[in-house]
Amino acid sequence: MSASPRRYAVHLHMSGGQSETVMFPTLQAFQQWYGEVLTASAPDTFVNVPISDLDGEYLVVRPSAVVGIRVEPRFNALDDA
Repeated sequence: MSASPRRYAVHLHMSGGQSETVMFPTLQAFQQWYGEVLTASAPDTFVNVPISDLDGEYLVVRPSAVVGIRVEPRFNALDDA
């Protein structure tokens, strides 16, 4: 029996060398956000990135500044740190 991830940590790597980690409840939620917001927006406009499960808390980035994305499944509470 395989374990199901509790959430997914998405590591956004920026052009200036910064890295931010945001959480998505499911892989499908990340894929929907990525498809609708990050790739569909103009490269130099600001887009909202939901930081956590809290409503109204966002990171604002330009899609052109995101140079890499790593998606990591998180399986238990110890992984949330």
